[in-house]
Amino acid sequence: MTSDPKLERTIDKILNQTEVENLSSLKKSFKESLEILSKSQTSLEQEYDRIIDEGKKEAQKIEKQIIGGSDLESRNKQILLVEDSVQKVFEKAIEKIRSTNRDDKYSKLMAFLLAESTNALGTTDVIVYTNSKDKEIVQPLLSKFPDAEFSSDTIDCLGGVEVKSKDGTMTFNNTIDARVDRMKPLIRKDIAKKFGIGH
Repeated sequence: MTSDPKLERTIDKILNQTEVENLSSLKKSFKESLEILSKSQTSLEQEYDRIIDEGKKEAQKIEKQIIGGSDLESRNKQILLVEDSVQKVFEKAIEKIRSTNRDDKYSKLMAFLLAESTNALGTTDVIVYTNSKDKEIVQPLLSKFPDAEFSSDTIDCLGGVEVKSKDGTMTFNNTIDARVDRMKPLIRKDIAKKFGIGH
């Protein structure tokens, strides 16, 4: 199959133009998502759904602009564009999360993460770890878990908790980092599926 320079230039132009539009739209959506991340689990799930919807819309937009989608080079560019866009969205979200105010809403989120962690382990006889920023928020929450012990050791994370059973047999990582990492493949999969470039 011979290469068509005019077609390749058109594809490159469309991809470059789409990337700028895509990044602009995704930047806007993650500014809104920061507010949601500091609320309850329900709000986090709603924001996740909204991001998926935004991703699908962007995927539809790009899909309409891509010419010669069956061409291997075009397919590789699609994959790279999706991956690059998703990665930049998460980087921006992490920057915003890092500077989140530790207010009452954030405290409620920490209480939810702690309760969810002990439920997942099936015991409150646990040791709770958090980062240095969240120590003053998490420690008072343990009054609701009389068997729980607060570790003086801190962990390196954006926020949230890591809970270990006192016998050392179980651990539940419920940090914001872990939750974001668990969302990444789902978002990638949904966007890639829209392109028909992944399973």
